[in-house]
Amino acid sequence: MAVGLSHPKLELCIADGVEYLEKCEGKFDVIITDSTDPVGPAEGLFELRFYKLIHKALKPDGIMCNQGENIWLDKELIQDVLKKCRAVFPCVSYANCTLATYACGQIGLVLCSNTMRDLSKPVRTLTEDEVDANGYKYYNSAVHSASFVLPNFAHKAFGLPIKS
Repeated sequence: MAVGLSHPKLELCIADGVEYLEKCEGKFDVIITDSTDPVGPAEGLFELRFYKLIHKALKPDGIMCNQGENIWLDKELIQDVLKKCRAVFPCVSYANCTLATYACGQIGLVLCSNTMRDLSKPVRTLTEDEVDANGYKYYNSAVHSASFVLPNFAHKAFGLPIKS
């Protein structure tokens, strides 16, 4: 992702997310929140109000991607977050990825869209040359789609269809 930090459309905001989003409406194509766990000041980033603010701040076809905790340790929290997101967004999904430094080596991503779409399908399929040219060490189109394939217990717990 670091290669994207120099993109001219990027607006990197390190601030109180709730306060910042109160001033935004229809401004963003994508909002990515890499928050801490929902403890203390970060609790607001896991509340219905925050998801409503994100919805309002996104353009009509916008996408949200938020830190989605760990399927092995935080099932109830993830269920709660997905329930809140479903109350706001017409399209809600959950993906997971490996992260060696995180508990159990797994972290999830809550993805939502203001329009119905299959979030497991990349908007654009990258060629191997593009992956190499951009220096991606983890991401490619196949990994993107595979991230939405979850263990059976997670599909059932989160009310998501099994991807094949």
